[in-house]
Amino acid sequence: MTMAQRDTYTPETLLAVAVEVFIERGYDGTSMEHLSRAAGISKSSIYHHVRGKEELLQRAVGRALDGLFGILEEPGAQAGRAVERLEHVTRRTAEVLMGELPYVTLLLRVRGNTETERWAMERRREFDHRVTDLLKAAAAEGDLRDDVDLRLATRLLFGMINSIVEWYRPAHADSGLHRDEVADAVVRLAFDGLRR
Repeated sequence: MTMAQRDTYTPETLLAVAVEVFIERGYDGTSMEHLSRAAGISKSSIYHHVRGKEELLQRAVGRALDGLFGILEEPGAQAGRAVERLEHVTRRTAEVLMGELPYVTLLLRVRGNTETERWAMERRREFDHRVTDLLKAAAAEGDLRDDVDLRLATRLLFGMINSIVEWYRPAHADSGLHRDEVADAVVRLAFDGLRR
């Protein structure tokens, strides 16, 4: 890499490289040396942008969490019957996951070994609880089947959505699936089984 290329490195491009390395090696298995080599810049250049690898992790999982929590503030998540809001949140969660795939993948892989990981896991649980509250509200309004345990339904719903990180690759034409098709399928499969 030439000096001109190095000079064009930004905090955003550094973050993208760090996320790739964290996913490939695991956060605990990644050193600043690994990040330096992958980015093609010196460790001191990395420290020009961030205090260390934990700040990179915090920025990465923060980006994923901001996307998820932003969904809960959208008009479709705020107004209407609970089941309609739940469908909106489900669709948008799948869309955010695919749109921010590496960041959400990293978020789903944190294990609680650092302060940042524990913070991310707590925020994920908070998001899950908010969705569970929507499920409960939809059930109370009589729009969901009463023979499905809501805790189980929540786990299965998130299991289906979160599994997308394991197989969805937007850059590969061989998948033949577009974001809208995947989000539509998630909503259809989930709510054909959940709705009364």
